[in-house]
Amino acid sequence: MLGNRPITKSMIYIVIPTYNERENIENLIKKIFKQNIEDLKILVVDDNSPDKTYEIIEEMKKFYPVEIIVRKKKLGLGSAYIKGFKYALSQGAEMIMEMDADFSHHPYKVPELIQAVKDGYDASLGSRWVKGGGVIGWNMRRKFSSKAAMYFSQAILRLKTKDVTSGFRCYHRRVFDKIDLDKIKSNGYAFQEEMVYLLEKNGFKIKEIPITFVDRQKGKSKLGFRQIVMFFVNILRLKFGRKI
Repeated sequence: MLGNRPITKSMIYIVIPTYNERENIENLIKKIFKQNIEDLKILVVDDNSPDKTYEIIEEMKKFYPVEIIVRKKKLGLGSAYIKGFKYALSQGAEMIMEMDADFSHHPYKVPELIQAVKDGYDASLGSRWVKGGGVIGWNMRRKFSSKAAMYFSQAILRLKTKDVTSGFRCYHRRVFDKIDLDKIKSNGYAFQEEMVYLLEKNGFKIKEIPITFVDRQKGKSKLGFRQIVMFFVNILRLKFGRKI
């Protein structure tokens, strides 16, 4: 654990998609910056939240290195990350992180994910399903669907990564020299799975770091039945190389 030790200077962007996260986002951003990570910027990609999450970010820009992209409507998690990644790359970011806005990904783990990439890994991810990881607050349906996703993707796509749906990740920019963001077809939570598939397919080194995932305490979950179905459909699309 790196604690509050400063990270060696290198431009790092954390991309955080938001939709109705007014209750969480201010406190999350403050806790991230308390980790004392040098040369860090946060980019919020907001889908025109009805609760006006973007107003909080506009105010925080006066005091923190925070930027925001406000899209016209809710367009999906995957497209939000693609938008954010492209922007970070255009600004010269050496590392790009992604994380949820609801505190399911604890800020104190951010330095550890960054350090893994600085140590030579192409990507790192916070994993619930490796030794030392776990989940707090899920019902049986959520646990079953996540475990089923892991086993199904490993069996069909022969993935070595355990937590293929983790949204707590750090990438080195060299990843995007081979992975063309414009060719990613998945949106929603299937985006995470497709990125793991492309990382492994291109031979990139991934480090899974154990985390305890805590289900959101404030706000409403964005994961619905359709998202779960599309995740499994996407596995078959990746396997057989065609639209299903």
